[in-house]
Amino acid sequence: MTGRKSYDQDRVKTALNELPAAELDVLACLWQKSNATARELREAMQKYRPMTHGAIATLLRRLESKGLVSKSRGPVGKAFIYTSTRAPGPTYRRIMRETRQRIFGGSGVTMVASLLENGPPTEEELDELQRLLNDLRAKARKKGRES
Repeated sequence: MTGRKSYDQDRVKTALNELPAAELDVLACLWQKSNATARELREAMQKYRPMTHGAIATLLRRLESKGLVSKSRGPVGKAFIYTSTRAPGPTYRRIMRETRQRIFGGSGVTMVASLLENGPPTEEELDELQRLLNDLRAKARKKGRES
């Protein structure tokens, strides 16, 4: 059984790394919503990626066949409720790493500055960013002492 589980994990990891843009958009929307019907996903994506119900359903079937999405019967009617089978963190990190390298020449500072200039953060977001910077600084100092 262990060999089968390892094969399935490798297949899912490969699928996540090779997702077409439309499938990634649907999966990202599902990550934000936690779980949703095809209709809810279509409505949520309407402003930035308009698609027909049939297109969303097709993409969800593809994601399900890749082991990235599971479905269950909804409480009412024929609609299925879709849920991601994987946490978004590893995919977010991979995409950001690739974007930083390809678009920003490896500069994390330039990438973050571009993000913040594009949509200025709220006071709460600035506080959260400051906490993150403080944690990163403390880790860097600790690592410097260990070297």
